[in-house]
Amino acid sequence: MISCRRSPRRLRGLQWYLYVLPLIVLILAVFCYPLVQVIRLSFMAGSPPHLMYVGLSNYKSVFSDQVFWTSVGNNFTLFLAVPVMIVLSLIPAILLFEGVFGWKFYRFTAFLPYVMSATVVGITFSFLYQYNGVLNKLLRSVGLGFLGLDWLGNTHLVVPSIASVIVWQQVGFGIIIFLAQLMSIPLEVLEAAELDGVGWWRKQWSIVVPQLRGIVEFFAITELINMLSWVFNYVFVITAGGPGNSSSVMELYIWRNAFYFRSFGMASAVATILLLFTGLLIFVYFRMQKRRTEAMAGSN
Repeated sequence: MISCRRSPRRLRGLQWYLYVLPLIVLILAVFCYPLVQVIRLSFMAGSPPHLMYVGLSNYKSVFSDQVFWTSVGNNFTLFLAVPVMIVLSLIPAILLFEGVFGWKFYRFTAFLPYVMSATVVGITFSFLYQYNGVLNKLLRSVGLGFLGLDWLGNTHLVVPSIASVIVWQQVGFGIIIFLAQLMSIPLEVLEAAELDGVGWWRKQWSIVVPQLRGIVEFFAITELINMLSWVFNYVFVITAGGPGNSSSVMELYIWRNAFYFRSFGMASAVATILLLFTGLLIFVYFRMQKRRTEAMAGSN
């Protein structure tokens, strides 16, 4: 009798898993299966259906390729743009939070580049940054021609030029999420600080900025991941990896090996390495969040 009474309860407990089963199947089909296939292909040579197991040969070939290391170096160079994004997002967010005149219009204007297609942005800035492009023509017209540089043809300037394009588009995202976090700060805290005679700069540094720590960490990790796995459109449209391979990134390296050289094994090997880099950043973020949560629980 007891088992009969418990059986419907067990069935009711299992039905919740049945509700999420379609989603689990979809995730396995869309994400997990391709992921396993990419890792498997990284140990193969040839192209489907004629594949041959070669062990770690693809990884050895990748690590001995100077273009690969140039691509990795360029991705890590783009990391330097992340602190710039944080600063350029934080300052306008604080000013907008203070309620400057026309702040709603400024918020819309700042966010507009973020919703634009990366391809459109890349094409626009490629015309802007060309040696005889809009920027250099403007500098020459105002007598500052000596500042007109070969932004996309100089191997030392091409990656910073691409980084500036990414910063221009991504800053709007940072402003919006920082502003949303600022709006969640209790007004009583800010009013109490003002009544105590706390100055504007002191209020920002001691009250406002600490409230943004969690969202700044999220934004920083998100943008670092973007610099690893989301810059292909910019590079491909603006420079196609040139001049030479000086602006190549890991995504472009994967694309070239897979669809230009038809070396799916090497492309999969680099994709696996890129996955490890991205996974490491995600792990670091969750560790930071865990420590932050534990510190808050300990203080309470």
